[in-house]
Amino acid sequence: MCILSLEPPNYKECHFAGRGWIWDEPFHHHHYTDLSSQPQEQRTDFFMSLFLEIGSEQSDLPPVDLKEGLFHALRVLGQRERVLVIPPDMTRFHSRAGELTSSAYEFYGKRLRAVLPALGTHAPMTAGQIIRMFGDMPLELFHAHNWRRDVVTLGEVPAEFVREQSEGKLNYAWPAQINRLLVEGGFDLILSIGQVVPHEVIGMANYNKNILVGTGGPDSINRSHFLGAVYGMERIMGRANNPVRRVLNYAASHFIQHLPIVYVLTVVGRNQDGRLAIRGLFIGDDEECFQKASQLSLKVNFFMLDAPIRKAVVYLDPEELKSSWLGNKAIYRTRMALADGAELIVLAPGVKEFGEDATMDRLIRKHGYFGTPATLAAVEQDPELAANLGAAAHLIHGSSEGRFAITYCPGGLSRKEICSAGLGYGDFETMAKKYNPQKLKYGYNQVDGEEIFFVPNPGLGLWACRGRFEA
Repeated sequence: MCILSLEPPNYKECHFAGRGWIWDEPFHHHHYTDLSSQPQEQRTDFFMSLFLEIGSEQSDLPPVDLKEGLFHALRVLGQRERVLVIPPDMTRFHSRAGELTSSAYEFYGKRLRAVLPALGTHAPMTAGQIIRMFGDMPLELFHAHNWRRDVVTLGEVPAEFVREQSEGKLNYAWPAQINRLLVEGGFDLILSIGQVVPHEVIGMANYNKNILVGTGGPDSINRSHFLGAVYGMERIMGRANNPVRRVLNYAASHFIQHLPIVYVLTVVGRNQDGRLAIRGLFIGDDEECFQKASQLSLKVNFFMLDAPIRKAVVYLDPEELKSSWLGNKAIYRTRMALADGAELIVLAPGVKEFGEDATMDRLIRKHGYFGTPATLAAVEQDPELAANLGAAAHLIHGSSEGRFAITYCPGGLSRKEICSAGLGYGDFETMAKKYNPQKLKYGYNQVDGEEIFFVPNPGLGLWACRGRFEA
């Protein structure tokens, strides 16, 4: 694993990288000078981009390494009096952002003034979810982001730039909208914590998306999602450099540079025995941190198959995924691995609705997952859908475009509701008995003489057939 420090170590096997030293040693074997005791005018680390880099493709970082790594980076940053933490919500429970947020609270105590989960369009976290994810942190620290009301607009990415990135398909400006708490809270440190993993809208999740979309507003979320949809999800997933990311990078460099944001990024994979393992932790204040995490994530979370899958079964954790808005990552993350005419079975015991809010739910029910041409026609005909382009993007993303069959097995939606939305229906109890997620192993299994490919958590990866990904 690699460590990045401002202090040169007493080892021959090291080299200088950027403004820090990198070497291969277990984290807890090293000791560092605590720069926080130095006067700020004597310190040079404020211009450093990468404060910490630990991990590798084979690493299995224990909790102590995450905690000590975070504490080291926070000491490098020096004294801070008003700290805001922006972690993901319950849908990214396995990111380990919960324990990193808890560690930040342990480090700062009362100087950590607020926690704002990056909900995007998701429903607010319940008290029970907060306790499960963040432990015994005071509930009064947590704020619920309302993406329709709680934002301020800091500027606009020009329409010409968006048109160029969309290859001429779109002609609108992109507003940089973020929760007003970031701007008006008077914070001297904003910790943006999350997991880098292949993603359907942004190519590789997290980094400035956590701020500009996770705490974003209606126009920023709708327009970024629609840009990704019209450009093509399969051209974006697993690629750190893509049109949506370039729009967000433009906004970040022009409109939020004045905010004291430091990114804390994890990479999570699975061991041979199927157990989750933390492969890397990256802490920095600019794109270098994200790029390094993305490079590791592609090694850990991207699974290239030589032959397409004829039948896949994907399980959705009922504690994390309660809507098709979130659960459809079962479709997004496996679609490039599925053969033409394949079947995708989605075991979704917690799914009880389509959208995460009433408007999105209503629009999904109204228009359904009937493919790109039908959705684009609906945008032209339905002003409400045109005003909620994120919903239109979701409908495009969630369609197989007629290439493979989707059998959805929800715990809380009826056959009529599922079929009306353009999906095939399966009874959860019946299908879970046949394809028991507690007995199946990740990857290929034989079930009643039939070969199926099982994915126990689609949020942890991206699967593709070599020919389809490289086309």
